[in-house]
Amino acid sequence: MAPMPLASSSSKLCSLLILCLAFLAAVDRSTAGIFDEIELIWGASRTYFFMDGDSEALALSLDQSQGSCFRSREKYLYVQIDVEIKLIEGDSAGTVCTIYTISEGPWEIHDEIDLEFLGNVTGEPYTLHTNIFANGVGGREQQFRLWFDPTADYHTYSIVWNPKRILILVDGKAIRDFKNNEDQGVPFPTWQSMRTFGSLWSAEDWATQGGRVKTDWKQAPFVTYYRNYNVTWCRPSPGVAWCGDEPKDSTRFDLDANTLSDLQWVRSNSMIYNYCDDSVRFNATTLPKELSLTCYLSRLLMCFCTVSFSLSLFNKQTILMWPTLK
Repeated sequence: MAPMPLASSSSKLCSLLILCLAFLAAVDRSTAGIFDEIELIWGASRTYFFMDGDSEALALSLDQSQGSCFRSREKYLYVQIDVEIKLIEGDSAGTVCTIYTISEGPWEIHDEIDLEFLGNVTGEPYTLHTNIFANGVGGREQQFRLWFDPTADYHTYSIVWNPKRILILVDGKAIRDFKNNEDQGVPFPTWQSMRTFGSLWSAEDWATQGGRVKTDWKQAPFVTYYRNYNVTWCRPSPGVAWCGDEPKDSTRFDLDANTLSDLQWVRSNSMIYNYCDDSVRFNATTLPKELSLTCYLSRLLMCFCTVSFSLSLFNKQTILMWPTLK
């Protein structure tokens, strides 16, 4: 067989390279290492990078004049973020440590997945405050008391955001699930890319016991540590909404029995506030759309069960009294 002409070989090679580049633009990517993946936004003089054993780590600090903040260099449309955080030891009242994703652009339509660690006085537990914004609509607060001391060692906090749901996990245990119900008119972040942010700042007017306990600045500087920052993400090519036709298991599209069990355990043992259960804040007309069929109906069911139980007691009493009524 005669050798293939060089021009033809080059043409095929170029075509192959183009196809490879197109494929790489729409596949999952994993990145690890906080040195290269983030940039400092403010308070840079109060931060430092260091090696914590074999792990790249970052320290954020806060004093009375300013805190510190970083963000990811990349923007993501759907992502899984895993990061280990070690919180402030001792008296951390009034401080807030965060890891969250947020879109850029007008605040009125912004998307955000928010984890905030609210400090406390020595001996009292941290509160993990979570919230989700979609198209500018928030008010979806859930709060948790962690089942371990988050200041004694590093623990892994994860955000999983895919087209079907948002999951928040602590040490691999799911603590919150927010499903995509856009088909029912519930806002869900699907079209705005987001960056990851981490910060340490002062919110002593509200963060600890409703603002009753202020920051003891004699304890400053306050320091929080981040390490093993790992992101599994995609940067889709134009017109591509998701990376790959068959997403990896790590995308957590559906909840398995273990995840459902974790969510139930956390709700029973760790959750201290759930906007879904706030009957003072919401009623039938002000309840967020995603709750109108779940939380409100569950309240009605509880009400129905209470009424049914009361009626059953009434009937029993009536039956017992029947001989005296004849």
